[in-house]
Formats: sequence, C-alpha cells, structure tokens
Amino acid sequence: MAKRDYYEILGVDRNVSASDLKKAYHKAALQYHPDRQQGKSDAEKKQAEEKFKEAAEAYEVLSDPDKRARYDQYGHAAFDGAGGFQSSGDMSDLLRHFAEMFGSASGGFGFGFDDLFGGGGGSRSTRQRRGKDLLIHLNLTLAEIAHGAEKKLKIPHKVSCRACRGTGAKDGTALETCPTCGGNGVEVRMQRTPLGIMQSQQVCHTCGGSGKRIKQRCTECYGTGLLQKEDVVDVSIPAGVATGMQLTKKGAGDEAPGGGAPGDLYIEIEEIADANLHRIDDDLVYNLMIDFPTAALGGKVEVPTVDGKVLLTIDPGTQPGTVLRLRGKGIPHLRAYGNGDLRVNVMVYVPQSLDSDERAAVEQLSRGTHARPGEGVKKTLFSRLKHLFDK
Repeated sequence: MAKRDYYEILGVDRNVSASDLKKAYHKAALQYHPDRQQGKSDAEKKQAEEKFKEAAEAYEVLSDPDKRARYDQYGHAAFDGAGGFQSSGDMSDLLRHFAEMFGSASGGFGFGFDDLFGGGGGSRSTRQRRGKDLLIHLNLTLAEIAHGAEKKLKIPHKVSCRACRGTGAKDGTALETCPTCGGNGVEVRMQRTPLGIMQSQQVCHTCGGSGKRIKQRCTECYGTGLLQKEDVVDVSIPAGVATGMQLTKKGAGDEAPGGGAPGDLYIEIEEIADANLHRIDDDLVYNLMIDFPTAALGGKVEVPTVDGKVLLTIDPGTQPGTVLRLRGKGIPHLRAYGNGDLRVNVMVYVPQSLDSDERAAVEQLSRGTHARPGEGVKKTLFSRLKHLFDK
C-alpha cells in the first residue's frame, strides 16, 4: 500500500512553519497516544499505535530542513534505501522521544511512560499506578473573587477498598501470576514493517499491567479494588482569580488500586456575572445614570463596590461620557501588590415626557446664555466620542 503524504498525516500545508509543524505533531501524537486508548478494542489500539508511529515518522522527516527539502523534491522516493526515518521503530523509543519533546509521555492522561513500557527498572508488577485526576467547576461571586474565599467542597471520588486492600481479590490474597505476561505486566510484540523489524510493548490485556490475575474477586468492590465515596475537601481561593484559572489540590483525586499514589483534584474557576459591576482584567466598570440637575449642579450619588456602597461626588457641569475613577476599588492583582480601579461611566438621563411646569422650566433654560454648547464644549465632546470609537 502506498505511503501517505507526510503533510497530509500531520494535517498541515507545505508552507507550514517549524513551530506550527511541531504543534501539529503534538496534536496528532496526543490523539493516538496509548494512554488515550484505554477501554478500546485491541484492533482500535493497534490502529492508533500505527498512526502514532506514522505521525512520528512524518515529523522526523519534515522537522529536518535537509530531509524536508529532499522530500519536497522527490517525495518518499528520496529515502528509498536511505533510511529517511532514522528510528528503530520501537514504540518505547518513540514515546520516550515524545516525552523529551513535550515534557510528558502521557500528556496527563493518568499513566506514565514507565507504567506502560517498563522503564525505570524492575518489573511492572513491583510498581504501582497513580490514581486518576479529577476536575470540577467552582462558581464564585465577584465579592468572593475580590476577597478570596474558604470553601468546603463535597467531592465524589474513588477510594481503595479496605476489604481487599485495593487488590480486587477476596481477602487481598486470591491472586496468581498472570499467565499471559509472566508477571511483567506488558506484552511484547514483533512486527515486520517497511522500516524493518519493529518491537512494541503494550499493557497486558489479561492483567491490565499489574502482573497478577485475580482468582477470586472481592465481594465488596467486585474486583475493581476501588469503592465510590464522597469526601469534604477544604479549598482556599486566593483573591484575584478569574474564569478559566485552575487550582490544584494535591492527592484529592481518585486513589489507585493496590495502594498507589492518589491523583490530584483540579478546581476550575467560573465567575458569576454581577448585576451591577462588569470586570475588565482587574478593573471594575459601573454605568452610572444621573439626572440633568445633578449633572448641571453637582451632588453626591451612591455607587456600588465589592465592599458595599460608597458616596461619589459629581462636580457641577459633569458631561455625559465622563469616566470617574475610584483608585483601588477593583479586583486585587493575583501575582502583584495592589488592586485594580473602579471606573464609573457617567450617563445623563433625558426624560421622555414632561408635564407643563417641567416643560416651561426647560424652555426657560433653553433661552439662557449657557443652554447650548460653545465651540470648546463641542470639540471636547467630539474628541471624547472619537476616543470611544477608536477603542
């Protein structure tokens, strides 16, 4: 069967930059990474493994300027017999290379490189897997974000079964060495490919990598080694967080069967929209509507803040569109000292209907010397509006 085009494999065009090429490889490799194939059939796992190798081969060639130039000119024929893809084809080598490039062989999917491919010395049966990480969304009010908060969260998670000590076997002793992998926890396969003999390892399908097989299942957890439980977790929310930020509670995720290290709990922040205050970075914005007499004569008005209402002085002759700034009345800076500001946008209310006395008063005002804007006021108002549109 003809080999697929390397650019097509990674989903990029032929003019792709080096950085975008790396991103495309990272995306493809994560999609077909063995850690993301848990629970799938053997055929699906095998297909994903081949696509992972295919992506690695494509990136190996296209990331090298010389090889890429030869490939662009001659295609796959440029490497016939020349070893264009310099790799043993061993899946463990490919995953180790991927881990070195991106900092994690698993991308945080619950298994490490050593768990799957026997690195780090010793057999798989002597090592313990890590528990699964959990993610929850936490809704916070603007006041909680401004002041920080202490929360008690009910977290459903899995804990090790006490009856079988997390082994899944009755009384924790009904275990035997796995006949498929001989207790190593991995299966080794040899395959002849156009790149040569390729050796791959995968988690043993019989024992799931533990190296042991259950003879008689635990009646409490039915052989899983885990039970569902709800615990209360104390979480401290620092002032200044924002939507999308994640906090980590170490060890508050699922426990691992057999006594392995527990996973972590990730708390993703969701900010509840406030009825009066709108947040822009660490500044807050409030739209203040005042009547014409207050705008013309000045006065004091109440303005909401995250600490309660405060009195704000309106100077005589305040114009619509004026922005008044209350220093330090915004959100605390998360990684620096100080707070943002509260910006008050002043708007002037124009009544839609007037009674006869009000109309007479307005008509009287309209005949006054200062009833209409002079050129200076017009220019100021125009520059203000222009500034808003420029934003």
